[in-house]
Amino acid sequence: MKASFGKLAVTFVALAVALLLVPTSFAQCGGVRQLQPQHPSMTSPGDGKGQPGRPHFMQAGFVTISDSQDDGTGIVGFWHVKFVSEGSQGIPDGTEVDAGYSQWHSDGTEVMNSGGRSPITGNFCLGVWKSLGNSKYRLNHFSAAWDSTGSNLIGPANIKESITLAPSGNAFAGTFTIDVYDEAGNNLAHVQGKITGTRIDVYTKEQSIF
Repeated sequence: MKASFGKLAVTFVALAVALLLVPTSFAQCGGVRQLQPQHPSMTSPGDGKGQPGRPHFMQAGFVTISDSQDDGTGIVGFWHVKFVSEGSQGIPDGTEVDAGYSQWHSDGTEVMNSGGRSPITGNFCLGVWKSLGNSKYRLNHFSAAWDSTGSNLIGPANIKESITLAPSGNAFAGTFTIDVYDEAGNNLAHVQGKITGTRIDVYTKEQSIF
């Protein structure tokens, strides 16, 4: 999580770096539908006496969704993520603007610990995600952005990601945008580029996260 962007003497970059919040809901899941049984008849057909007869039930049936269908849960887990600028005005391509750790939850929510922000500014942030099918996902993420002192609220920051999970399920890659606004809705900074993620599990070594 080396912050090479700190060397850029550009007001735009300084503001963007100070306010960067890393991400990234709804998981499409298989379901089961059961047909309801018909209410039992209280009379036997044709007995003409209105006496209780044998109940008649409709056979229940089940419709299931194939287990092979993508349910979007492959993204769930703990990730080491990196954000690299590409096409951002005032920031050279290839500049790592942030990195950190994110968790994608099965309920469609996400939490991020940003390494590019000081804890005093609030370096934990939240998002929601949706599966688009075919191992593709979309993230929408909002947070409250503060200045570098952590004492003055700047306004909302919006992070969006479009990513694709690798066939192995242990990595993802895609694009991101970060937009920072003041309380009046004016756009103060825009950063865009590529994001990558590497899954962290119980066997992950510390050397692999640098």
